[in-house]
Amino acid sequence: MKKISVILIVTAACLSGLPAQASPEVDKLLQKYQQQGAAVAVPEQGKNLWYSKNGDRGCINCHGSTPADTGRHVRTNKAIKPMAASVNPERYQDSKKVEKWFLRNCKWTLGRLCTAQEKANTLDWLNSL
Repeated sequence: MKKISVILIVTAACLSGLPAQASPEVDKLLQKYQQQGAAVAVPEQGKNLWYSKNGDRGCINCHGSTPADTGRHVRTNKAIKPMAASVNPERYQDSKKVEKWFLRNCKWTLGRLCTAQEKANTLDWLNSL
């Protein structure tokens, strides 16, 4: 029994370092953003956007400083499931929901719509976590 436990632990540790697989929905969204003028997604820029602030507002206000953790809405205190695809594999499976939340959150956080490049960068970064 101990051998099986050790094997499972070692296997899980090895797999945890693998990058997340892009889902067909994520691929479609990234292609859509490129058709809208985005270049190839740069995940590091998505990370930078996540941690940036517009005055006192930023993604981390509600989603938390770590996308793998559960966040809390600043007004309603409602729990927000993790944004990292590795923790919440269902997160990016509905492109309409992704677009809806980019629309709402970019307006609230940045005070404007996100560009196609910003969406591509952020989606690619969050999906890679």
